[in-house]
Amino acid sequence: MLLRSEFVMLAGQEEANVQGLCRRYGISRQTGYKWLRRAASDPGERFADRPRRPHSSPARTDAALEAKVLALRAAHPSWGGRKLARRLRDLGEPQVPAPSTITEILRRAGRLDPAEQAKHGPLQRFERARPNELWQMDFKGHFAHDTGRCHPLTVLDDCSRFSLALAACNNQRTATVRDRLAATFERYGLPEAMLLDNGSPWGNGPGDPYTPLGVWLLRLGIAISHSRPYHPQTLGKDERFHRSLKVEVLQGRRFRDLGDCQQAFDDWRQVYNLERPHEALDLAVPASRYQHSARTYPQQLPPIEYDAADHVRKVQDGGKVAFKARTCRLPKAFKGYPVAFRPTQFDGLWNVFFMTHKITQVDLRNRQDRH
Repeated sequence: MLLRSEFVMLAGQEEANVQGLCRRYGISRQTGYKWLRRAASDPGERFADRPRRPHSSPARTDAALEAKVLALRAAHPSWGGRKLARRLRDLGEPQVPAPSTITEILRRAGRLDPAEQAKHGPLQRFERARPNELWQMDFKGHFAHDTGRCHPLTVLDDCSRFSLALAACNNQRTATVRDRLAATFERYGLPEAMLLDNGSPWGNGPGDPYTPLGVWLLRLGIAISHSRPYHPQTLGKDERFHRSLKVEVLQGRRFRDLGDCQQAFDDWRQVYNLERPHEALDLAVPASRYQHSARTYPQQLPPIEYDAADHVRKVQDGGKVAFKARTCRLPKAFKGYPVAFRPTQFDGLWNVFFMTHKITQVDLRNRQDRH
């Protein structure tokens, strides 16, 4: 039942298509509306792991409230005063102390690390204007479990910070990533663009950004871009997500196998999306800002078509293409696919497109083609 509360929150978004959500989550309409009725009649039903708390408790003492703060902090050791205050309000606590008061409670109880506090300061943030405009994707550094190694694959919506995928993979191969992405696309739809790292399986390093995985994304109509080489901050939101994952899930913990890793990921992703107040969202939870994409994942890829005025050629082994009595070299990942040559305003200079995406440029005026 880990996805029930996610379904309820997303179904409550403005202009949400409940029937479509039921299909995405693999449930009947009767079941979906039953969950929504329960959530409307009893807010405690919305999240299975939330304790049921009374709306008021006049007899509560300061000591009891302090104990609740410390208990919540024990459950989430990396949360500060602002997150804890917001979570207490979300849980229905009638008398929530100010974040500064909660911080003082933590300090008195010896729950704060002064060295860790000094690392945090104000940040300037940039994000896309709407959900699904850009997704960030990367692998977090792999780690050992009792029977092998886990490679966490993470996909994050840039606007809402909603965690779309947190998968425990046993490798970083193209087929593995594609399978996980297909399942994510089936549930949440397609983004307009994705921001990727430069390494395998989504890049071959600086100068050759196209791989079979990237070509598959382009075929789905998803624009791709890559982070600046040796600048992980370009994928800053996903990198920040990795840091939270390390602190709140991985640090000091031992896992039996890949299934144990995935269970821990599923549990924490539920907390991250639906319970954990996010500093960048004015302490709202990511699920409150996310909406499913209107672009559905196609079960069959559409044919590749070009304009009648285009010069269409098929890419051969090694990325070779014969054009205008010359042999041009294109990225090898497009082997077997048709591409379109389109003239520029300069005679002899041609842009090369794969579907609607410009992938390179060739200069027939020189012996060396430009990539």
